[in-house]
Amino acid sequence: MSESDTQTLSPSAAPAKHGRRTGARERRDPNAKPTGPAYIKRVIPTYDIMGEESLLKIEATADRILAEVGLDIRDDDETLAMFKKSGAKVDGMRVRFEPGHLREILKTAPKEFTQHARNPAHSVQIGGNNVVFAPSYGSPFVMDLDRGRRYGTLEDFQNFVKLTYNTPWLHHSGGTVCEPTDIPVNKRHLDMVYAHMRFSDKAYMGSITSQERAEDSIEMSRLLFGREFVDQNCVILGNVNVNSPLLWDGTITKSARAYARANQAAVIVPFILGGAMGPVTNAGAIAQAHAETMVGCAMTQLERPGAPVIYGNFLSSMSLRSGSPTFGTPEPAIGSMVVGQLARRLNLPLRCAGSFTTSKLPDGQAMQESVMSMLSAIHCGANFILHSAGFLDGLLSMSYEKFMMDADFCGALHSYIGGVSVDDNSLAMSAFQEVTPGGHYLGSSHTMANYTTAFYDSTISDDTPFESWTEAGESDSAKRANKRWKQSLADYAAPTMDPALDESIRDYMERKKASMPDQWY
Repeated sequence: MSESDTQTLSPSAAPAKHGRRTGARERRDPNAKPTGPAYIKRVIPTYDIMGEESLLKIEATADRILAEVGLDIRDDDETLAMFKKSGAKVDGMRVRFEPGHLREILKTAPKEFTQHARNPAHSVQIGGNNVVFAPSYGSPFVMDLDRGRRYGTLEDFQNFVKLTYNTPWLHHSGGTVCEPTDIPVNKRHLDMVYAHMRFSDKAYMGSITSQERAEDSIEMSRLLFGREFVDQNCVILGNVNVNSPLLWDGTITKSARAYARANQAAVIVPFILGGAMGPVTNAGAIAQAHAETMVGCAMTQLERPGAPVIYGNFLSSMSLRSGSPTFGTPEPAIGSMVVGQLARRLNLPLRCAGSFTTSKLPDGQAMQESVMSMLSAIHCGANFILHSAGFLDGLLSMSYEKFMMDADFCGALHSYIGGVSVDDNSLAMSAFQEVTPGGHYLGSSHTMANYTTAFYDSTISDDTPFESWTEAGESDSAKRANKRWKQSLADYAAPTMDPALDESIRDYMERKKASMPDQWY
């Protein structure tokens, strides 16, 4: 199982800063398209739960795994040769590393980098104290209240790109937001990358399912941004999964190296279901993931020292009674906190957790599990949070309603991550002087000056009196979200693109498609 089955910002797109309630909206026009920051500047600190002694034990266990057991690299002689040249012990496809070997290689990786968007106001900063939200990734099915669960199509894919573009609380267009199963497997990557380019002007991800498809994604990006610019700047990400346990498949290693070779960022992600692809115990699974991720990140640095790379992690659990995967459970959530500490010790940007759930509907279970997992991403210090919106059915389904509910929660997180502002206005001394003891602050000058920005105003939650809610039809969150995504698509207007540029990208796609027969599996 896998997920794949610094630019100057305009004032309106500036990252969230201390004292600015970027989650607040103007209540008086609920249909107005709100604006948000290009990304979030974290004000609250990370939550480091593990002490130095325990962290050293986990790192030492990862070192022992790499030195004593090793890791296999299958069907990629070039990667094996690179590691052997670096000093690793290579025996067939088994590679072993002495303690400290990979950490030394990783010193060339940048701690922070910019991923440029075609609209500079939407470029994102990844690493450091920055947080970037992206939608869910990789689901073969889509779901909504009207038509139920079905295979995803290109129209669904384009819809989610448009919804993400319209959503101010998602900073990144994402990648395979759902599989467009009505397009041949060997050609759909072209349509997906083009959809991100044409229907949005936010940063995006490319294909990783083969080296050729990765290189197509990069080449299309060169057409969009210019070859020289792409050689010097990151404009596209590739999300690559380890074949846990302790196996890197050549299809994925070649794709990761293609991104690194072009100076683009690979997101290195073990996908460990505890009890299946790793131990059931948290510490053991974390140590395994740390070992696998370091190997993948080091591979990119051997390919091109200094290439941007993201330390990724996807811890999850399983039902030991049925063998079914479970998501949004407490053990992976608290494990993510430790993963954050390990990534910071390597000085690498982090992708971790997201709005995970095993629920089959956008219901209370879905949001309970998603909030637990998403908050772990916030507190562990994740910089790039894939699966921020839409994740349902254990990653098998991308839900229109869940997307809107999650995106709304991401809006609330903008305020949460912004912390508590302390300045003359927020201390509100003028309000205390105006309102007498026992008085009311609602009509005070301070309230009137701050009422449009003081609190995050959800577009999904209902805060009306019970009687008003009853008279309006007693709708629940999913029904309200259903109306919201339909309205958002109705309101969508595509960002402008130079017609000649658009034609050159479409011409590349058409020539690539014409060069090969359709493959459907």
